[in-house]
Amino acid sequence: MKIFNTRLSTISDTQKAQLAEQYKADDYLLLDFDTRQHSRFRAITVSGEAVGVDLPRTGVLKGDDVLINDLGELMQVIAKPQAVTKVTADDDFLLMKGAYHLGNRHVPLMFDHSFDQGDAGYALYFENDHVLAQMLENLGLHIESTSVPFEPETGAYQTGQGHAHGHSHSHAHSHSDSHSHKESHDHSHDESHSHGHSYSHHDAHVGHSNDG
Repeated sequence: MKIFNTRLSTISDTQKAQLAEQYKADDYLLLDFDTRQHSRFRAITVSGEAVGVDLPRTGVLKGDDVLINDLGELMQVIAKPQAVTKVTADDDFLLMKGAYHLGNRHVPLMFDHSFDQGDAGYALYFENDHVLAQMLENLGLHIESTSVPFEPETGAYQTGQGHAHGHSHSHAHSHSDSHSHKESHDHSHDESHSHGHSYSHHDAHVGHSNDG
């Protein structure tokens, strides 16, 4: 079994061409957020090949990250569309208020402006949790279930990992992952937590990515 142990920081034109060919052959990984949080795991490529990932603890794998093994073989990671809750609001201040309350509960959040938001302009996404959804509705925010590649923000103090973004490309794979979080959100956090999130897009999509 191939073991990929290094995350590439730069990709050459030759490697980009190789990844494009691998994508055509379904030789890439389509991974949900829960899997991408681990540094060591076994996964199945979209074509059905078992591979191993054994990385240093350098942060969550992002969609479009590229891994390499000791033989120089490449493997691209694509963020898998998964069931999430989408949050929009009638004005930016209300959405900011919702982000504060979610951040105060340490909920992984994706900030996005690339999907179709209608009049709202911006949206938040988090893994499904009906307790949190009810809280947001009580605050006057709009809640709906959807499925998108989930790329939550990384910590503000993590360098080199801040390209969290939503992918608008579509994958012709019939995967459905529904993540149910424990409903114990009664943490006694002091409401003085202020979590700053800075969202950035990048368009360096080399190819697109299946986890077992």
